[in-house]
Amino acid sequence: MLNLFQKNLKKENKKEEVQTKKFREIGLLDKEEVYQKGLTRVLDFIAPSAFGVSSSYLQVGEIYCRTIFVSAYPRILSIGWSGRIITLDLAMDISFFIHPINTTKVLKNLRKKVAQIKSQINIESEKGLARNPELEMAYRNVEDLRDKLQEGTEKVFKFGLYVNIYAKDLKTLEKNTDILESSLESMSIFTKKAVFRMKEGFDSALPFCSDKLMIGSDLNTAPLSTSFPFISSNVTSNEGIMYGINKHNNSLILFDRFSMENANMVVFAKSGAGKSYAIKLEILRSLMLGTDSIVIDPEDEYRYLAEAVGGSYISVSLNSSHHINPFSLQSNKDENIEEILRSNTADLIGLFKLMLGNITPEEETILGRAIKETYAIRDINEKTNIEDLSQKTMPLLIDFHEILKNMQGGESLAMRVEKYTQGIYKGFLNQPSNIILKNRLIVFNIRDLEDELRPIAIYLILKYIWNEVRFNVKKRLVTVDEAWWMMQHEDGAKFLFSIAKRIRKYYGGLTTITQDISDFLSSSYGKAIVSNSSIQLLMKQSRSSVDVVADTFYLTDKEKYFLMETRIGEGIFFAGNKRAAIQIVASYNEDKIITTNPAQRAEINKDKAQI
Repeated sequence: MLNLFQKNLKKENKKEEVQTKKFREIGLLDKEEVYQKGLTRVLDFIAPSAFGVSSSYLQVGEIYCRTIFVSAYPRILSIGWSGRIITLDLAMDISFFIHPINTTKVLKNLRKKVAQIKSQINIESEKGLARNPELEMAYRNVEDLRDKLQEGTEKVFKFGLYVNIYAKDLKTLEKNTDILESSLESMSIFTKKAVFRMKEGFDSALPFCSDKLMIGSDLNTAPLSTSFPFISSNVTSNEGIMYGINKHNNSLILFDRFSMENANMVVFAKSGAGKSYAIKLEILRSLMLGTDSIVIDPEDEYRYLAEAVGGSYISVSLNSSHHINPFSLQSNKDENIEEILRSNTADLIGLFKLMLGNITPEEETILGRAIKETYAIRDINEKTNIEDLSQKTMPLLIDFHEILKNMQGGESLAMRVEKYTQGIYKGFLNQPSNIILKNRLIVFNIRDLEDELRPIAIYLILKYIWNEVRFNVKKRLVTVDEAWWMMQHEDGAKFLFSIAKRIRKYYGGLTTITQDISDFLSSSYGKAIVSNSSIQLLMKQSRSSVDVVADTFYLTDKEKYFLMETRIGEGIFFAGNKRAAIQIVASYNEDKIITTNPAQRAEINKDKAQI
């Protein structure tokens, strides 16, 4: 059956060949070909209007192009040297061609080379000339390469690097060529133009995998490996929010913090660099994707954002109507009352260390006993039913003060606590809690607090927020602006680090922002917070602190210089092992919501008043 089918197929093919021959003889097929040539094809749409070839450049339509190739390399090449030209802000195509060379042939040539060098050394020695370090070094290098080639640990390749540079006019083309050549010459890598071979060079640098120039240098495996550009200019996950524009290639930096190992983020920048602007933009865009936010705002920068999105704005000060009781307890049915009391006691001791200054181990023991007795006077102890805890009246700082006054060894501590219960700070901590965290954006403003009280307020607010995070799990960002206030005190830094380490378990992410980088990184907890943050944003740095940042984040000299000279709203964005220069960009409406520029705010308020 199969043989019969094959015979019929051959007959049909033969008939078609005979028919085609007849059509060609009478001219019908020629007319068809003429007709097809007159039709518009895809190539007609994508082809340039003209293609001009000159000795030192090409003209492709209205664009000028020039091909250059690398002609000489230095003795030593740094790893990733090609990344310097790849990241140049120039329109260009770059192609690498690596052609393997037969090892036997190379060994034969090297043997001749060794003989020549050795002979030259002997001739100079016989003449009584001083030793020639250049010849001796060449001899050692060749012999070393011969050994490695013989062992099979090295191979030799012909390496060609071609670059097509594009510009809209010849003047710009010359300028771009000078920039590229200068960048390579700074590394002792020298180039030449493919004069009278521009067409072959143009084709070679296009992605056709066709080396028509066949110009290269012989490199062994080690120096050749340095040519690979181990850089990551694309920082995007194609989901999440837009953080800004990638300055390397003008692509968008899209990222979802919650897709990383943890959702923590640190932001370092000098005052006025735009760090708070960037985070406000992130919060606004995250809210649209269902992520709640809680912010500790020390400079009243987030109020307009909270008002615009219908969030809660809570002012914490000595005369404020909003209060947080440090002795408040929160729980759920899964918690153990003993664990709740132990955890809250540890947090309270940390708070009292901030309030009272240096505390000896003996005083710390007294504080622990006083805290336990303060809860006991409200019938709260290890035997309390967890379900009855919400019905209990929580003790206040004044109760704790009275316990200390009547406790042996607690008189000195009571005197130091007194200023928070009866002294100048009496309205700050000695009130029942009346804050409800039920909004999607909540801003705690501590601008009107004295500097001495700010670390205490941040600690207390963070403790209150942490209880909310633990007992009401949802996708949430917690932002601590000017976190260096906390890092000045060991207990505050330790508490902030504990949140950074544990918040991932409760579907949350911590954002720490600071302008005093030295204080932040001088603390071991500050460095640990950086290590536990999958995303980092570095913006404009001062010359006094840039070295600390460079050492911490292993920045290159180019990145270090970029951070010193960058403009407002620009920086370097790190996401895991990826990094890219970023430009923070907001839409017109977003900018009206998040800007705190006094001139802009006055203009916006004026427009509102007219409406």
